[in-house]
Amino acid sequence: MSKGATYQQAGVNIDAGNALIERIKPLARATRRSGSVDDLGGFGALFDPRQAGYTDPLLVSSTDGVGTKLKIAQAANKHDTIGIDLVAMCVNDLVVQGAEPLFFLDYFATGKLSVDTAEQVIKGIAEGCTLAGCALIGGETAEMPGMYADGEYDLAGFTVGAVERSRLLPSKTMEAGDVVLGLASSGVHSNGFSLVRHIMATHKFDFSSPAPFAAGKTFADVLLVPTKLYVKGCLAVLRSFPDAIRGFAHITGGGLPENLPRVLPKTLAAEIRMSAWTLPPVFAWLKETGKVPDHDMWRTFNCGIGMVCIVSKPQAAKVAEQLRQQGETVYELGALVARTGEGVMLRD
Repeated sequence: MSKGATYQQAGVNIDAGNALIERIKPLARATRRSGSVDDLGGFGALFDPRQAGYTDPLLVSSTDGVGTKLKIAQAANKHDTIGIDLVAMCVNDLVVQGAEPLFFLDYFATGKLSVDTAEQVIKGIAEGCTLAGCALIGGETAEMPGMYADGEYDLAGFTVGAVERSRLLPSKTMEAGDVVLGLASSGVHSNGFSLVRHIMATHKFDFSSPAPFAAGKTFADVLLVPTKLYVKGCLAVLRSFPDAIRGFAHITGGGLPENLPRVLPKTLAAEIRMSAWTLPPVFAWLKETGKVPDHDMWRTFNCGIGMVCIVSKPQAAKVAEQLRQQGETVYELGALVARTGEGVMLRD
């Protein structure tokens, strides 16, 4: 008599999944914060916003991935920072509305589960949560034979934050003359990698090749620098200058021209001086090597600015100084003006 088919013969190893849960429990436990209720393992995850100190909160949620940056992590066999990217892409969107990230959940999907690889990815997620001040309270690991090639995996993240109703951003007091501050990015972040990979393939570079624009580093070293988390710096100035901060904008896919108008009223536009900062070397190389038109550069990449802070003119210098004290590199990009056309005007 032949033996019956098993789930493991079909390519799914439940024991490996259970082993992963046991490995990551300490990582998740280390991210606990006020409001956390349970450890991993239940069917659902609990969080108590009253314990987090809120009296009249609005909940703000965000979900995202890291795009084809995953292909670089997998090609380079470097998995310990991609989880930071995942958290950053989600929580940076929360702070735009003045919200503090409370908790985070992840989804990790692969064809055949490597416990070691998954642990490295989730270690990065836990580090990102620690940097953002939110709790990693749950997630899902899916092993799906036939869906992914060997060594491939996909990631998605989901986060919830809270803001007191009276402090929701963007502020309705935004007006012409408000100053636009730009916070430097840490690199390409997690947008535009399909174009990055296309340029590299066209010019016969691989991820282990020396990066011509970064002495002593490979393309993988530069491109896998994780997306910067802006949560703590932005929330700090929001607490210190609650009436001066008019809004934030997370500069992701679409760049400055498409992300900044999302937080502006229809009557206002941002006039940005491109001379206010220098295009970082990785972007200059991509532009020159790929002969990327200006329009595509500005709408594909962050071009060195990962977050924008809109602040009242009288407090702009003090806000910029506190952001610098929080470790940010700050540029005064320009100001808001009455809108007559596009929401962002890029000036030389």
